Amino acid sequence: MKTSNQRPPRSLGLILALMAVTSAAPGPALAASVAPAPTPAEAKAIAAEAWLYAYASLQGYQTFWNQTQNKAFPGYVGGFNRFRHYSRSATPADTDIVTPNNDTPYSWTWLDLRAEPIVLKLPAVPAPRYYVNQWVDLYTHNFAYTGVRATGRGAGTYLFAGPRWQGSVPKGITKVFRAETDFVGSLTRTQLNGPGDIPALQALQAKYQLIPLSSFEGTKPPKPAPPVNWPAWDPAKAEGIGFIGYLNALLPFMPTVPSEQGMMTRFARIGIGPGRPFDPKQLTPATRSAIEAGVAAAATNLRSKALAQSSSKGFFGTREELGSDYLTYRAMGAMLGIYGNSSSEAFYATQQKGPDGKVLDGRRQWVLRFPAGQLPPVSEFWSITMYSLPQRLLVANPINRYSIGDRTEGLKLGADGSLEIYLQHENPGPAKVSNWLPAPAGPFFFVGRLYGPGPSALSGQWQLPALQERP
Repeated sequence: MKTSNQRPPRSLGLILALMAVTSAAPGPALAASVAPAPTPAEAKAIAAEAWLYAYASLQGYQTFWNQTQNKAFPGYVGGFNRFRHYSRSATPADTDIVTPNNDTPYSWTWLDLRAEPIVLKLPAVPAPRYYVNQWVDLYTHNFAYTGVRATGRGAGTYLFAGPRWQGSVPKGITKVFRAETDFVGSLTRTQLNGPGDIPALQALQAKYQLIPLSSFEGTKPPKPAPPVNWPAWDPAKAEGIGFIGYLNALLPFMPTVPSEQGMMTRFARIGIGPGRPFDPKQLTPATRSAIEAGVAAAATNLRSKALAQSSSKGFFGTREELGSDYLTYRAMGAMLGIYGNSSSEAFYATQQKGPDGKVLDGRRQWVLRFPAGQLPPVSEFWSITMYSLPQRLLVANPINRYSIGDRTEGLKLGADGSLEIYLQHENPGPAKVSNWLPAPAGPFFFVGRLYGPGPSALSGQWQLPALQERP
């Protein structure tokens, strides 16, 4: 799940000049003069709605900016239309996104689809190796999938086109994926079967190819899209009223869908629109206070809802799959673990509180017990991964174990076929260390991941057992 760095926004603010985008919005900007200035009550309500709308996109922008623009960032990809592959699983040093998985090495890419589509060529991948290319847009919707489950193990050639492309599809394309936004990304996961498998993994990753459509067809490249002055990510500015500046910088590349026209008209009343400059200093004190109050209320409400969740079902997917309350669901998904897979690809279950209603703490001794015959139902594999709070990152520990699951060497079942996993900071002792998932000496939560979830998990018939405190 992903999930991006690192804290849920609580306030807003970015100077106008930082927001300058050299490529103007393709359509007419929403005019602030269309509607009268909002009352403080209206400004508060609009700000709460707009903050919820923007939350997932801004959390995603944090990763987008670091990986495509911030050359000092350890996870810098190197720009657009190229992969950066990793041949190891994530560790506590990896902070590209929150709640990273420790199951499969990542391959990251971001595509700029403004000038022309990009073609993805994938090789044949023999069983039993699992891989998936999860494709996300700037809303964080999972708009496309390629890989073992979605497109099979055979080789394939796929075309990714932006919302404004009007060309014809050439021969040799297996399938076309049309995105709602001009920039899209892939969080690709490829199964690694131990250290000795690294050369085979790297050889496979090298066969994931990204090719501009003109190169694929052997034609003259189109005129390059204009450069963009992307605003540098600054959590202190994005956590308040400054969210409006960041959102305005992204909107030129997120053409308004028909169902959101009315929403955008409301948002325009507090200064939101594609490429619009925004300076909170220009607001009246009453309006600024109202907007800040709306943001604070929305953030509190979202955190309260997210903390109560025990499953990822409904939080990740296409716009249509998220349903009528898609703003809330995609925001909760971004807060709990941005870039989580759609449930059909991977099912996520979590617990954030103990039976006493308190946030889990690694200084106490916990056990997750699966009765005989009740292990996670999967066609691929499953894991339980530990995260610190509030960072939502992997936890450093003396045995370098960040997750535990059906591929963990030495995992011991009970005499009756049950499985007990021990979640705590202190080593539980020689008899239990094989089933120990180290926790921080403080607040934590964990995520269960089921790759290729069975029908019983998707229907709710199977559920993650409740965590219990050991005496």
